[in-house]
Amino acid sequence: MAQEFNEQNFETAVLKSDKPVLVDFWAEWCGPCKAIGPIIDKVADELGDSAVVGKCEVDTNQALASQFGVRSIPNLLFFKDGEVKDQIVGANVTVEQLKEKLAALS
Repeated sequence: MAQEFNEQNFETAVLKSDKPVLVDFWAEWCGPCKAIGPIIDKVADELGDSAVVGKCEVDTNQALASQFGVRSIPNLLFFKDGEVKDQIVGANVTVEQLKEKLAALS
């Protein structure tokens, strides 16, 4: 199951992580976001401790969405060493694609 990221835990969980991190910026009212939710959870379950996978709800974490330039959702950001290294906008993704992108950052 994916973690919940918010303004309180983002720096520690994402920016200071020593593992690759996938952050799914999403919203409750966004249909495509809900469609990829299970994909994000599956990636989290399959990768276990080799990567950090979580979701950040944009309406309750507007400062984070703004900080990372999230203008359309779903917006998947891949972090390594505190920096955004890759991005996917939209819901047209597979579990394998996400796992490959995270593996490339390991």
